Amino acid sequence: MELLQKRSQTQVMVDSFVQSVYNWMAVGLGLTALVAFGVASSDSLFNLMYSVRFLLIIGELALVFILSARIQQMSASTATGLFLFYSALNGATLSVIFIAYTMSSIASTFGVCALTFAGCSVYGWVTKRDLTSLGSFFIMGLIGIIIASLINMFIKSSAMTMIISYIGVLVFVGLTAYDTQKLKDMALSQPDGLDAAVVRKGAIMGALTLYLDFINMFLFLLNILGGRRN
Repeated sequence: MELLQKRSQTQVMVDSFVQSVYNWMAVGLGLTALVAFGVASSDSLFNLMYSVRFLLIIGELALVFILSARIQQMSASTATGLFLFYSALNGATLSVIFIAYTMSSIASTFGVCALTFAGCSVYGWVTKRDLTSLGSFFIMGLIGIIIASLINMFIKSSAMTMIISYIGVLVFVGLTAYDTQKLKDMALSQPDGLDAAVVRKGAIMGALTLYLDFINMFLFLLNILGGRRN
């Protein structure tokens, strides 16, 4: 009986943690979409954000680095605030997609991405296979994509852009499953009585990881499936 109660308590704790991760991820995605649409709807605001887009990108990279490297030294409220600020900043950067693509293609691509992400996440949660080795492979693939994208900024090859997009979708499909499995392991390894602030920071870090997987998968899919405005 005690063993069953302990398992029940563990399951409740795991479910609560995972729900918190996906809730914060959803909040981040919602904030990103809201800011992106708002910026794109204002010509003056869009022009301002576009003129400082490189500073925005640098700021985003800095925030991800700070959260990843220093989250254990932060308060839970600071980590949450930085995650939300990053989501808003990313929305400002991504406002360009509402200018470049039709609303119908953005909506349909988002639906495809959401279903793909959900399927990969479920697989990562239920599979008995250890995805660690595959995770390392996909991380190497991500590094390759970054390098290829930097090179393509100079040669501006449309063919290479499409190849990178297809590979990018495959890489983030794999990373979504891998990161979900890591999230599951993190949830199951939490000791009883863990401080609520520590749990919150773990949930924010998990939300950031899955948020990045979703956003990047969406952008690569949009490049493949999206209908551009005339």
